[in-house]
Amino acid sequence: MTDRPAILIMQRHLAPLTAFLDGAYTVYRFWEGPPVEAREDIRAMVVAGEFELDKHLIESLPRLELIACFTSGYDGIDVDWCRDRGLPVTHAPGVNHEDVADHALGLILSARRRITEGDRALRAGQWTPDAKTITPSLNHLRVGVVGLGLIGEAVARRCEALRMRVAWWGPREKDAAWPRAASLTELARDSDVLVVACRAEENNRGLISGAVIEALGPDGLLVNVARGQLVDEDALITALTAGKLGHAALDVFETEPTDPARWAEVPNTTLTPHTAGATNEAVQGMLGLLLENLSAHFEGRPLKTPVG
Repeated sequence: MTDRPAILIMQRHLAPLTAFLDGAYTVYRFWEGPPVEAREDIRAMVVAGEFELDKHLIESLPRLELIACFTSGYDGIDVDWCRDRGLPVTHAPGVNHEDVADHALGLILSARRRITEGDRALRAGQWTPDAKTITPSLNHLRVGVVGLGLIGEAVARRCEALRMRVAWWGPREKDAAWPRAASLTELARDSDVLVVACRAEENNRGLISGAVIEALGPDGLLVNVARGQLVDEDALITALTAGKLGHAALDVFETEPTDPARWAEVPNTTLTPHTAGATNEAVQGMLGLLLENLSAHFEGRPLKTPVG
C-alpha cells in the first residue's frame, strides 16, 4: 500500500487536476489503464458528474471510501446506490450557475439576433450595400424557463433585465417572482424561447419531447444549458430539418463529445461544446471545493459539500 491516500481520476478531461492533487495524494488516471495493481490502494474516486458511474469498477475497489464529483451536477452518479454501500458523494454546488446563465443569454442573443450568422456572412463577402439583415427585437420576447433552480433563476433575472417576459415550469410549486405555467407543454406553447435549466434525473430523460418541441413551434427557439439527455435529440433534429422548430441553441448533447456529422446538415442551430459553466473563476471554485472535500474526508472532518 502507498503512504499517501490513493485517488483515481476517471475522465481524461480532468487530467489537469493531477497537478493539484499530486502533492498530497498518489494519483492514478483511469484512461491510462485500469488500476489493477493499485486496486487495493485506491480510497477516493474523482469524477465529472455528467458521466455514468462505473459500478463494476467501484465494486472492484475494496478500500474505496469517497466519490468526489468535480462538477455541480451529479446526474451520472446513483447516489442511493452509493449510500447503500457506505460511499459518501460530494459535489461543487453554487459555483458556476451565474456563468451558465450568462452563456444561456449569449445563446439567446446569438440565435435571435443572428450574430454568428452575421459573422460568417461578413467573412464570406456577403455584406453588400443592398443586403441588410433584419432580426426580431428582444423587447417583450416571451421566455419560458424549465426548472427554476439556481441556473433557472439567474436566467430569468437576466431576461427580465433585458425587457423580456418570463414564465417558468417545474414539477413542484415554489415561491417565485414569475408565473408558473400549468404544464411544460403550455409553457412551450406560450413562449418564443424555451430555456432548459433543470436538473437531469433518470425520470426526466427526454423531457423536452417531440410534443413539447411542436408546441414551441416553427418560430420558437430552444436553448439547452442543462444536460443533453433532457432533450429528445432525434425529435429535435427532425423538427429543425422539417422547419417545425425555428432554432436550437445547444451547449449540451445526448452523447458528448457529439459527432459533428450529426449536425452538419441540420439548419438553424447555434452549438457550443459544453462550455457554459467553464470559466476560469468557476473552475477555480470547483477545484477549491474538491480539495476541501478530499482533505476533510481523509482528516476525519465533516465533508464541505456532500450530496444529500
